[in-house]
Amino acid sequence: MASGIDLARAYHRDIVGPLIRRRWPGLPYAAARLGSGSDVLGYDDLMSQDHDWGLRLNVLVPVGVVEEVDAYLNAALPQSYAGWPTRFATTWRPDARSQVQVDSTRGLAVDRLGVDPRDGLDPLSWLGLTGQSILEVTGGPVFHDSAGQLEVVREALRWYPDDVWRYVLAADWARLGEELPLAGRAGHRGDEAGSRVVMARLVRTAMHLGFLLERAWPPYAKWLGTAYARLAVAGPTTGPLSAALKGPDWRAREDGLTQALDALLVNQRAVGLPTPKAATEPFWDRPFRAVAAQIPQLLIADVTDPRVQDLPPGVGAVEQWADSVAVLGAPHRRLAAAAAALAAADGQLRSTEA
Repeated sequence: MASGIDLARAYHRDIVGPLIRRRWPGLPYAAARLGSGSDVLGYDDLMSQDHDWGLRLNVLVPVGVVEEVDAYLNAALPQSYAGWPTRFATTWRPDARSQVQVDSTRGLAVDRLGVDPRDGLDPLSWLGLTGQSILEVTGGPVFHDSAGQLEVVREALRWYPDDVWRYVLAADWARLGEELPLAGRAGHRGDEAGSRVVMARLVRTAMHLGFLLERAWPPYAKWLGTAYARLAVAGPTTGPLSAALKGPDWRAREDGLTQALDALLVNQRAVGLPTPKAATEPFWDRPFRAVAAQIPQLLIADVTDPRVQDLPPGVGAVEQWADSVAVLGAPHRRLAAAAAALAAADGQLRSTEA
């Protein structure tokens, strides 16, 4: 089958691009396949074609002509191309119309992120973004960009500033530290279901940590494992993480996760970040393992940006502690939730210190 990306590329080349250039010669614009859809990241297959799949394209033009270009394309497009209809309904819009989404560069950025990266992102703004929201702007292919502004946006989203990166890494390690002993404790009491639930949460956090260490944005849950398998760190960690999920008892599962954390710590050392000798240590005098407390402490101590130094430790980015689709999928809710959580944690910290 032709992929959605191949279809979008040909659609722009043969139909949409010529229409724009004929009607507005010299108009600076960008054409790409961005936003939602399995095809944006190249993960689409035959099953993907049962809804919201087809002749989809993003066209970015100067803000003053957005409505005019949108109306023109919706009227001028042929009825079909390459055997696919050019106008069709989607799950978010029931009427059949062109799925060439015309917007300005700023409009696209704000729609997907809640902010325009060209205005500059402070640490709080970075923590209100998710890997999925960034991939919806940076993950898909660009077919044309005569204005150059889309590339500016994508470049601004390449990766976290170094100190924000250290802060979110520390938050993942801290979360692992908070819950690793709980998986063993629940299993030790005979609560296999509870132990497995905690371990599954830890595996997900460990996978998120793997993305962070490779400076790769993680997609949302459906494609998390698919994308993780393509990381270099997947080699030494996939087997242990599978054992952490499938182990017959809490000890086997704890051993699997401990091996994975050891491998992640090796990766952290290799990228030049401060790292102690071991990933785990005994949990008091109990028969469980805990994450070495030094790991998040060393990362935070390495931060030099005062704005990041002022952030409450252990909270991290919104996707590290929230899993509500209603929050993570809505940019302004996501940014507001991140700000509220950090403010509440900061207030609690100051109250405790006082």
